[in-house]
Amino acid sequence: MNKLVHYTSEDKYAIIKIVNGKANAVSHEVIDALNEALDQAAQDEKVVILTGQDGILSAGYDLKVMTKSADSAKELVKKGSTLAHKMLSFPMPIIVACSGHAVAKGAFLLLSADYRLGVEGDFKIGLNEVMIGMTMHHAGIELAKSRLAPVFFERSVNNSEIYNPKDAITAGFLDKVVSQEHLLPTAVKIAEMFSKLNKKAHAQTKLKVRKPYLERLQKAIELDVIEEISFNQ
Repeated sequence: MNKLVHYTSEDKYAIIKIVNGKANAVSHEVIDALNEALDQAAQDEKVVILTGQDGILSAGYDLKVMTKSADSAKELVKKGSTLAHKMLSFPMPIIVACSGHAVAKGAFLLLSADYRLGVEGDFKIGLNEVMIGMTMHHAGIELAKSRLAPVFFERSVNNSEIYNPKDAITAGFLDKVVSQEHLLPTAVKIAEMFSKLNKKAHAQTKLKVRKPYLERLQKAIELDVIEEISFNQ
């Protein structure tokens, strides 16, 4: 799509890779490119494998944008939450191959996918917004509430508890952890399995299952537009 997001189309799946510096920050340009890549995958009717660079999926939103002004932060958060809604209602299965750390928006990408693979190692996964002084936005709360195991919801959102990959499975951020060398091959095997699903049945069932959740998420996005995103430093 551009130098920040690479799109590779294979026979039964498409790989979307985020490549944006050391932190793999989610910026306006990255979100625009992800939307374009997802649109292409939908047009191609390909299962999606979303991944990052070695050692990191993403450390979150671009902090230069987030700390510039309240309006700047609000605009980026709204755009990111709308991307999450798009991923959760996407007609094809989305697999995230989490190549290492996934913090803040990186963790929300995990919560927006159909299947989440992680890798073994000393990696951090979780929502650190409160830790860095950001009051959690409504859409983020809704995403976490709907996808995390109930006992881990408040620990993750209120207390910014960060997990290693193994514990991230229990919390609800990941579905499976494999060795680094097996990450992409395993994602490909899952993608090939998902490619056998009836496309129409999958898309319609996903929307039916997630209908109440998607409606709550949309209302949360609208509420975030009204309220101010704040950092307490």
